[in-house]
Amino acid sequence: MRKPSKLVVPALLAVLVGTVIVTSGCAAWRLGQTRELVDRSEPLQSTPTDAAQRLLIVGDSTGVGTGASSPENSLAGLLAQAFPRLQIDNRAADGALLADVRGQLEAVNGRYDAVLVQAGGNDVIRLRSEYSMRTDIDRVTELARAHSDHVLLMPAGNVGNAPFFFAPATWLMSARARTLHALVRETAQRRQAVYVNLYKDKAQDPFAQQPDLLHASDGLHPSDPGYRIWFDELMQQAQLATLLAPSKAR
Repeated sequence: MRKPSKLVVPALLAVLVGTVIVTSGCAAWRLGQTRELVDRSEPLQSTPTDAAQRLLIVGDSTGVGTGASSPENSLAGLLAQAFPRLQIDNRAADGALLADVRGQLEAVNGRYDAVLVQAGGNDVIRLRSEYSMRTDIDRVTELARAHSDHVLLMPAGNVGNAPFFFAPATWLMSARARTLHALVRETAQRRQAVYVNLYKDKAQDPFAQQPDLLHASDGLHPSDPGYRIWFDELMQQAQLATLLAPSKAR
């Protein structure tokens, strides 16, 4: 497989640098808010004494639940509430790239009833090449399949619609997010995983229509209502009520 030209990356960086210069005051404030949210974030773990099933979560800050008011309001927290007898082992870490998720999975032992992978947004924002993203997505899915027959791939949605970014970076981020989702979709089909699609164009994206409600204070991570929307999408698209039904009280 041919790697993309290295000349593309400096061009993309120039676009982002120019955008940050123009909006430096707001960008600095947003970055400060992100740092505060990261400092407060903590991945939810759930270890019920009568656990009937096990879920492994790996990924980036969206797996941690950064932006939620508490771990209980993160996606992992909402899953714990919906399935009280579900053990949740959460290995996600703020700032993780897909390559870092490979390490998270390699450090895990044992089998799980399902593995949820929430990653890819940092690869989009940090301008990692399509070749690198494709390679890492494939390896992450392969490693996840070694731990479970049920692998759920759930990358963040259209980050270009986040208030954190300004034009022309918004257009670039949307294009890169679209590419990421296409790669995840293709890998899921080939590796027999479930792809949870959170990508929507601006006109159909609730995060673009209600940015203040669905984003945390940094304009990048989901808020409590934002994670609730993701939870609903996960439940519907991955049919979790069927997959995890045995974990409910009998």
